[in-house]
Amino acid sequence: MPEQLQPFLHDLEIVHRAPTQAWSGRDGQIRLAAPGTATVQGLMHSDVRVLSEAVLEIGGREAEPAGSWHDDDGGLVVVGLPRHLGTTWGDPTLRLTRARRVEAGGMHEEIELTSSTAEPVTTEITVRLAADLAPMESVKSGIATTPLAAQEAEPGLVWAAGEVRATLEAPGAVVDLSEPARPVLRWSVTASAGKPARVRWRVAAEDRIAVVVGARRAAPHGWRGLRRPAETRLARFLERSLRDLDGLRLSLPALPDAEFLAAGAPWFFTLFGRDSLWAARLLLPLGSELAAGTLAVLASFQGVKSDPESQEDPGKIMHELRRTTLTLHGEELSLPPLYYGTVDATPLWVCLLHDAWRAGMPVDAVERLLPQAERALAWIADGVRDGYLNYLDTSGHGLANQGWKDSADAVQFRDGRLAKAPISLCEVQGYAHEALVHGAQLLEAFGRRGDATAGTSPAQLRETAAALADRFRADFWLEDAQGAFVAIALDGDGAPVDTVTSNMGHLLGTGLLSPEEEGIVAARLVHPELDSGFGLRTLATSSAGFWPLSYHCGSVWAHDTAIAIRGLLASGHVEAASRLAEGLLKAAESFEYRMPELHSGDSFATVGRALPYPSACRPQAWSAASAVVVAQALGAL
Repeated sequence: MPEQLQPFLHDLEIVHRAPTQAWSGRDGQIRLAAPGTATVQGLMHSDVRVLSEAVLEIGGREAEPAGSWHDDDGGLVVVGLPRHLGTTWGDPTLRLTRARRVEAGGMHEEIELTSSTAEPVTTEITVRLAADLAPMESVKSGIATTPLAAQEAEPGLVWAAGEVRATLEAPGAVVDLSEPARPVLRWSVTASAGKPARVRWRVAAEDRIAVVVGARRAAPHGWRGLRRPAETRLARFLERSLRDLDGLRLSLPALPDAEFLAAGAPWFFTLFGRDSLWAARLLLPLGSELAAGTLAVLASFQGVKSDPESQEDPGKIMHELRRTTLTLHGEELSLPPLYYGTVDATPLWVCLLHDAWRAGMPVDAVERLLPQAERALAWIADGVRDGYLNYLDTSGHGLANQGWKDSADAVQFRDGRLAKAPISLCEVQGYAHEALVHGAQLLEAFGRRGDATAGTSPAQLRETAAALADRFRADFWLEDAQGAFVAIALDGDGAPVDTVTSNMGHLLGTGLLSPEEEGIVAARLVHPELDSGFGLRTLATSSAGFWPLSYHCGSVWAHDTAIAIRGLLASGHVEAASRLAEGLLKAAESFEYRMPELHSGDSFATVGRALPYPSACRPQAWSAASAVVVAQALGAL
């Protein structure tokens, strides 16, 4: 058994306001990991865990948990019953309520003790604390950490390590530092009927090398003004998703007015090219403001040179932004703080620019990004002029797979063999085709001729797209017992990788397929080997590598299904779109309408309720954004 395990998340509570997040048990307690186990519990800020323990007790014991909920502002409220105080039978006479809120850069709690007795109850409330200031990659890898000693400082306690500093204040508390690494806050309180006792404490975090900061404006108007659907489940899904998305909004210190969405909590609380682009694109029916910010932020990092270590190339859109190099224990992975190892973000950036323009993005904002669009189109055209957009990690320590299914085993043949690089993914060719055609439309609409030497004149872009479609039709189509389908990829030898996967759903609406071919894909998507009843499986049950709890080889990803639904609607396959949308809505209901990053690929007919993938991130930007596509497919938008 491995020494370290990635922590499970499915049974934990989160309160978030990017770039800060607090994870706890459902009882509200933030606990240190037990020996031999891993936990993400704690307050994390800017990819550093600030607090690793915050255990509340009253009268020397924990109150028995009675229930918890999230309020309208996303805060967590937990109710406990301290039956060891004041009652020995019958009705509980005391109630302890803990309300937790997170803002960008901090967390605060208000603790209230209420009593039903006229006689005063005097007791002690304590909060036991620990802080390890551990980097996110250590937490994710399940590496044991050691709490740091707290220092007394005005106005309370301070923990510091490197560029990170956490400051705690607790008005009215006596701070017990007999164990400096496990300080205790102590309040003596008295409560009686109609006279509750209240205490509060707060911790603020600062990271001097933070690469992202919290959004400083209200959520986009289109989110706040959305009409509530009549269907109760759909209304709850949309409301929960938009609340979660509001808490995922970020900006750059240098571009504070350009907002984008963090990919997801807890591991991806930063800018991701592909994730942020798709989330903004799925949300376009609610307005173009977020898309405009996402496009501007990614344009500011557009590649200008060729660098094998970071995978940067001129015109390329980045993949991931971190405060420091990302190295995960037990994996041959070491990514620089600014990493470009993605094959799809560049065409997706062009696609979003076109769609945002059509959705009402201000013309001057679109025009300012056209030079970056031409450079992105040059990168795409160069990649597909005589072949396909493909990827190959040349650094030896980057991502082996650089599409959205980026785990090491994500691209495999039906018999389980892994495809060898360079790999040309089917959906990426669809993105490229759409980017070339819509890029040509953009240039013409704004009176730009492109660069003939780079192959980016509108006529050249269309010719390149048409040739790509012809090659794709000859190289990617296969047949099995169920009929025709699109291979997930071509491997390094040009052989089609013969697994039936959800990837082909991304081709719908890109213009790469003929209407007849789109009909074939639509039929395969709703076949039981892919359609689980809770969304699309990433890999069909007919493949040797299928496993419903595999990250990319049998599980269901909400955004993946949402993209297919979006394409089904665009290509006129409304019934299939509605069927998949209803499946996602059933999955959302299983998760109290906070759609996780992914869930198990078990069949609805077998389990009746979507099962969690226990280490799935939640909330996840593109999973939450899938609610908008579900609403479109079910006629509510």
